Amino acid sequence: MVLLFIILGVFALYLTLNLVVILSARSFVMELDEGKKTGFQADAILVLGAGVRPDKTPSHMLEDRLLTALALYQSDVCARIIVSGDHGGEYYDEVNVMKGYLVDRGVPSECVFMDHAGFDTYDSLYRAKAIFGAKSLLLVTQRYHSYRAVYIGERLGVSCRAVAAPILSHSGTGYAKQPWFTFRETVARAKDVFTCLIRPAPRFLGDPVDLSGSGDVTNDK
Repeated sequence: MVLLFIILGVFALYLTLNLVVILSARSFVMELDEGKKTGFQADAILVLGAGVRPDKTPSHMLEDRLLTALALYQSDVCARIIVSGDHGGEYYDEVNVMKGYLVDRGVPSECVFMDHAGFDTYDSLYRAKAIFGAKSLLLVTQRYHSYRAVYIGERLGVSCRAVAAPILSHSGTGYAKQPWFTFRETVARAKDVFTCLIRPAPRFLGDPVDLSGSGDVTNDK
């Protein structure tokens, strides 16, 4: 009986923390059409990383984020883009794929900054403030992920709005493994409530990068 109450208590806490994150952030999440017209003054558009394929092309999920950021840039919402993702190994590199995709579609290279150590959402937001000096960010990711991203950013002292990336890259209605991604996100929301209370430094920091300068200073190729 005691074990049952413990299990129920943990489950209730898990649900409560998810509700806290969603309810605190949902008014800051908008659709793409609204994002194109937003008057929110962001220091940069922050595109959060996702998987890339072995042939060094973005997954559908990541491509939708990049196409959304491209649409915002082309609408003159913000002139600077930070692409933040995992470049922790020689053979896996999200950020150069992300920057290359945007540059190939007309965004000037100097307008795209790479965060090579955005290993998770918390690290990406922390580094956007600590390394790039961002005080306000327009976040780009899928809606289910947007709530946690906004929640983390706001608790780190960054004013955030998020644009939920629609499906633009293909004619489907969802992504492979989306039920798993959604479940994993619920666990991450609960975890990051505590992470934001502790506020640990990310795995890597580094020298400051001036967003008013050229994004090419972040190039490594």
